[in-house]
Amino acid sequence: MQYRTLGRTGMQVSSLALGAMNFGKIGRTTQDEATAIVDAALEAGINVIDTADRYSDGESEQMVGKAIAGRRDDIVLATKASMPMGDERNHQGSSRRWLFTALDDSLRRLGVDHVDLYQIHRWDPSTSDEETLSALTDLQRAGKIRSFGSSTFPAYRIVQAQWAARDNHLSRYATEQPSYSILQRGIETHVLPVTEQYGLGVLAWSPLASGWLSGAVREGREITTSRSNFMPERFDTSIPFNRARLDAVEQLVKVADEAGLTLIQLALGFVIAHPAVTSAIIGPRTLDHLHSQLAAADTVLSADILDAIDAIVAPGTDLAAHEKFDTPPALLDPSLRRR
Repeated sequence: MQYRTLGRTGMQVSSLALGAMNFGKIGRTTQDEATAIVDAALEAGINVIDTADRYSDGESEQMVGKAIAGRRDDIVLATKASMPMGDERNHQGSSRRWLFTALDDSLRRLGVDHVDLYQIHRWDPSTSDEETLSALTDLQRAGKIRSFGSSTFPAYRIVQAQWAARDNHLSRYATEQPSYSILQRGIETHVLPVTEQYGLGVLAWSPLASGWLSGAVREGREITTSRSNFMPERFDTSIPFNRARLDAVEQLVKVADEAGLTLIQLALGFVIAHPAVTSAIIGPRTLDHLHSQLAAADTVLSADILDAIDAIVAPGTDLAAHEKFDTPPALLDPSLRRR
């Protein structure tokens, strides 16, 4: 396992991080299965566990808390807030009112008195940067969080938050958690240059592109991944952008085979090869999934292999741009771009 410094926090973290989104009802993972996955991940050298209050409505945090009991100090523990938790309109977002409540709820579910990294799950356009950063700074000073970061923020919002922290003498976001994979490389254009400029740590989620790069999605095979069951439109190969992904996958398999690697090793090795990326978050649903992904822990891709990947999916290209979660609101809501 490789270890890198997480931005300017001083925390040493593994190049693979364990994502707990599949713990609980989302991934149909039991407590015993979740604990076994955590045990195996820690034994392999992973020291980062990332979860969120939103995952299975808090069940993921509860499972993580039980799985790490008695060894909390050996783990860089990260969670997130701002996504809706129930129907109450103020149980979401990044206001001071909600973040104070959401963090206390997360700490209770996790069974800990602090988290090492608290992340704003999505940018909240209804709350000012000053309001959010002030709340996070106070929570940091209270000892409930060690550092805080953003997740899936557009590049311009990352910059704006850095300026707001400077102008208001507040602590600043130390990390960003974007979606990044061989098939979704758009963040190379703006987000990663910005994180490098400001010294942010980067924890990349969905490095296997929601299963497209797991080896389970191939030409001529029935697609039966967990994601395809509840998001069938993302795997319908009659749709042009899905066809483009499948074509890319078939070419990438050849690159991996020639290099003596699995597709998973190629995909994860690609993500952690970028100098702006600190860790790739893997989200195994089973122990078998975990072991297949751990094989990439010491994968180092040569320049020739990276060049071959670039020839298949050009740098800065998203093969499914509409699936991005950092689109400016005005591109989604016509009323925001019309007087």
